[in-house]
Amino acid sequence: MKRFYKKTGVAESDGGWRVLLDGRGIKTAGGRPQIVPTRALAEALAAEWAAQGEEIAAWGFVLRDLADYAIDVIADDPAEAIRAILPYGETDTLCYRADPGEALLRRQEERWEPLLTAAEARFDVHFERVSGIIHRPQPAATLKRLETLLSGQDAFALAAIRTLASLAASLVVALAAIAPQADAPALWDAANLEEDWQAELWGKDAEAEARRANRLASFLAAVRFAALVRGDSPQG
Repeated sequence: MKRFYKKTGVAESDGGWRVLLDGRGIKTAGGRPQIVPTRALAEALAAEWAAQGEEIAAWGFVLRDLADYAIDVIADDPAEAIRAILPYGETDTLCYRADPGEALLRRQEERWEPLLTAAEARFDVHFERVSGIIHRPQPAATLKRLETLLSGQDAFALAAIRTLASLAASLVVALAAIAPQADAPALWDAANLEEDWQAELWGKDAEAEARRANRLASFLAAVRFAALVRGDSPQG
């Protein structure tokens, strides 16, 4: 599609903020007014439009896609989004450790245990640590508490959390990533600890590295989106 606008801007609209193209408010992919909660997010969305060349490239709208997902999908049924997110807490990758005596276990405990204990203190929950890959249910009280925490998030935050949890296979990582001053690269490294361990042992694969880079870019974009939803103006 050829670029059909000259100027981009933002304006307040119906209790939120909206991107303007040549003075006209844009809509979501689903045809709804794209009204977002903060000026910071609206300006970042406008920047995606401003960065387009003569031909519009769909891959250049990472933040827009997250905003549209929040408005078109999650806002209609946040309970369904929460039901989709909770399994990442039930089977959180940070809880599944190598067997005692394995070299990998030491690294998991060094990198994962601080994240888990911080989450337990922050959210007043307990996570079961599991040796091996056999599933062990997390405490019902923990899952209920996580459900309550997610119920307090708006559609935009839930869009970020669901994206982050699916990329990291960890609700603990996702919740840490949306917190102010989150160290996103360190959280991503923690989520990919086992994959990186295997690469150290057997060597890196070009295709796997490319997939990892793409997933990292999506992770960092979702972290940025969450910050913008809070009203922050992060770099990038």
